[in-house]
Amino acid sequence: MKNITVSIDDECHRLARIRAAELGTSVSALVRGYLRSLMANRDEEQETAAEPGETPYQRRCRQLRNVFADFDAKGVGLRMSENLPRAALYDRAAMRSEPSAEGDGSSGSS
Repeated sequence: MKNITVSIDDECHRLARIRAAELGTSVSALVRGYLRSLMANRDEEQETAAEPGETPYQRRCRQLRNVFADFDAKGVGLRMSENLPRAALYDRAAMRSEPSAEGDGSSGSS
């Protein structure tokens, strides 16, 4: 494991020690976690970064194609034939007859 030296003002050091104590850890562990999160974010950004010679428009098109490919792989449909007709969207009686998402088993309030 490598050691690094970081210069911070006294107030920042005091607050960092207090926060580390609240979390039951050390300032070094907080800094290590922060640096790891920076690296994870960088890796995620690089996955969506532009290919060499790619324009911003081409990058967005590629990303959109990737989203649709992911939808297809997961079976998420975006076809017009899979959409509900307009009347079904506003059929409140049908919505009331479907089971509640909360599903507590009761059919009414007491």
